[in-house]
Amino acid sequence: MELSTWLAFFAASWAISISPGPGAIASMSAGLNHGFKYGYVTIFGLVLGIWTQLLIVGVGLGALIAASSTAFTVVKWLGVGYLVWLGIAQWRAPARPMVAVSDSGEKVTQRALILKAWLINIVNPKGTVFLLAVVPQFMNLTQPLLPQYLIIGATLAFTDLVVMTGYTALASRVLGALKEPSHIRAMNRIFGSLFVIAGSLLALFKRSV
Repeated sequence: MELSTWLAFFAASWAISISPGPGAIASMSAGLNHGFKYGYVTIFGLVLGIWTQLLIVGVGLGALIAASSTAFTVVKWLGVGYLVWLGIAQWRAPARPMVAVSDSGEKVTQRALILKAWLINIVNPKGTVFLLAVVPQFMNLTQPLLPQYLIIGATLAFTDLVVMTGYTALASRVLGALKEPSHIRAMNRIFGSLFVIAGSLLALFKRSV
């Protein structure tokens, strides 16, 4: 990949990462509920999700999802259901910031947070279709594809790490300013609503023909 091509993709990656979406909501939700140090691992799950999406596109499964109406619909509604479920869980979460616990009262592991973030990104066919539309524009098909995919994956990971770190840190600072349970409960419901809205927008998403 030539330097000029990479710089163009690098600029596009920032726009992709900064634009609001389920990943940004997940990062802010983690920072709000678990603080920066504990919630930061969510970002690694999001990056793993991006790499999984890129792998799907690379092996051709992304083309199948984009071309098959049934496959696209199944994956899309899985994503919708998962985001709405996350929103309801966030809405009903107890007003206990800085304590990573599940509904059963057990401690939520960082592995569970990573898995949750990974699922958020991989059950989003919009991301797959987006990578199918954008990534080929920056690739030279006459050169080996694997090194180009590695560069693209590393670039997306870097920009997402930086942007989502900012989102998580911002939310964790807001968390520090929340003193009353009613305030914490209100923030939980705001982020829960955002997850539901993200799921609703995904439900409305249609492939460009």
